[in-house]
Amino acid sequence: MESNNIKVSIIMPVYKVEEYVGKAIESIQAQTLKEWEFLIVDDGTPDKSGEICDAYAEKDDRIHVIHKENGGAPSARNMAIEIAKGEYFYFLDSDDWAEPTMLEDMYNLAKRDNAQLVVAGFYIDTYCGNGEYITDDYLVEDAVYPDKESFRKNAYKLFDKNLLYTPWNKLFEAKYVMENNLRFPTTFWDDFPFNVSVVRNVERVTVTSKQYYHFLRARTESETAAYRPGMYEKREEEHGWMMGLYKEWHVGDAASMEMIARRYIERFIGCVENITNPKCEMTEKEKKAEIKKMLANPRVNKMVKIAKPRSSYMKIMLLPIKWHSTFLTYLEAKVITHVKTKNTKLFTKLKVGR
Repeated sequence: MESNNIKVSIIMPVYKVEEYVGKAIESIQAQTLKEWEFLIVDDGTPDKSGEICDAYAEKDDRIHVIHKENGGAPSARNMAIEIAKGEYFYFLDSDDWAEPTMLEDMYNLAKRDNAQLVVAGFYIDTYCGNGEYITDDYLVEDAVYPDKESFRKNAYKLFDKNLLYTPWNKLFEAKYVMENNLRFPTTFWDDFPFNVSVVRNVERVTVTSKQYYHFLRARTESETAAYRPGMYEKREEEHGWMMGLYKEWHVGDAASMEMIARRYIERFIGCVENITNPKCEMTEKEKKAEIKKMLANPRVNKMVKIAKPRSSYMKIMLLPIKWHSTFLTYLEAKVITHVKTKNTKLFTKLKVGR
């Protein structure tokens, strides 16, 4: 396909996903929009994922596979960005999949509104065992933001529904990405800082309530399912990015600040739960000491006063934190971990209900 006819460049890093990558690729081949190129970057995977991708590329000249030494998903995506030829960029994770009309619908919206960024809803498919999944919806109403001011005033609605944290529910104008030298930072969690860099100065944003992307949660070997050393420090860093963004925007209304506070507390609870993860090698004494140190952070007390939980479940979850009780916070986290590992269905329902 001629480079000037490529409407969308799909970029996908691949690493240890041999059971899932075929479905991801086929979901792109099934797209109703046909003028695309698919840049797959084999990030030094030790399994057969690279060979599987090569086999698809041999049969479809729109698919291009790049093999490189392992350097992480950010380096893989950035390598593909440098050679991408499409009008727009789309980033796919190799263990997920997309609905057939995704690219066509989002491309048409981008062209209609001359959008630099198109944001769509998505699904989270949580595996509960025995072939059973629970699917949760993440979406907001349709909207067109033609300038910085209108987008910044309403961005809290998108952050609140998790729509601005990941790259895979978005279509990015290639010109905007390249002119602003936007790349994925080489950190463990690269999605959020990349999105912050994108929205920092974006002017034209279109939001669709339609959902296309299926994010698979609870794949046991997934990065999002394991114990994460340094998670609390990373969440604190994320909060700093968010506060810095809103300060730079000069946006400080009550709705935006409440969203930031609530998201902070929700992630704080996740950090405490992470410490009680069975794969965490700390002793019980060390875990309690770490939780005590976290509770002593003045930011926690400030955020818990601003946050307005939306469910009885979250109101109860906040009590040990409000009381600064190390023991009860630790006990609460142990219960969350137990439910998470023993009853995925219940945990998913509680998490959505928060």
